[in-house]
Amino acid sequence: MASFLISPALFPPLPKPQYACSNSPRPPTPPSQPPPSSPSSSLSPSPPPLSLNPINPINPRPKSADSTDWIASTLTRRFGLGAGLAWAGFLFAGVVSEQIKTRFEASQQQSNTKDVDKEEEITLPNGISYYDIQVGGGAIPRSGDLVVINLKGKVFDGGDVFVDTFGDGKRPLALVMGSRPYSRGMCEGVEYMLRSMRAGGRRRVVVPPELGFGDEGADFGKGVRVFPGAMLEFVVEVDKVSIAPS
Repeated sequence: MASFLISPALFPPLPKPQYACSNSPRPPTPPSQPPPSSPSSSLSPSPPPLSLNPINPINPRPKSADSTDWIASTLTRRFGLGAGLAWAGFLFAGVVSEQIKTRFEASQQQSNTKDVDKEEEITLPNGISYYDIQVGGGAIPRSGDLVVINLKGKVFDGGDVFVDTFGDGKRPLALVMGSRPYSRGMCEGVEYMLRSMRAGGRRRVVVPPELGFGDEGADFGKGVRVFPGAMLEFVVEVDKVSIAPS
């Protein structure tokens, strides 16, 4: 068996590779390309992207209804026509009950109003004297109430008439209790008397000067004038008493 000796001269050693460190920046990595779609994926549509927008919440119930029509339409949409008709019936019943109440009060006032059999004059500590001609059966005026009255006033003991709302074609006086200035022909003494009268009542009242027009008197025009320091005589009738509008 022959052996072959290989001389190193026939095969010189390979040079070792040289590695050099460089501070030069690395070239940017190219953006990754999406993988090519397969034939099967091209046939089926891709699902739409999910929306990140929040779902609109359900509209909350309004705190208060703008009108009774809004309530009726809402009830009709949610619960049917019967609910809307029930609401309309509720409103109608409220109006009817208020009318019945007003008629009942007017009927009660009329039935409780009575003529006085014997007129007895009463004198108060503030100097006002009065007697009832007719006792009313309605409400008593309070501060802030709207009062409609008929009033006839003249200077005491045969003086001129300066105000008279009694009779056909004449308009009664309307005033809010406690308000100023007074209506034409009114004075502090008359308002004081109204606080103890009822609707439907009528009184004859004599008012001293300090609760009437005082030391200045009053000029009503057309030659009608109340001289200073005059005592006044009134006939006062309370027609209606109601709550004043806000």
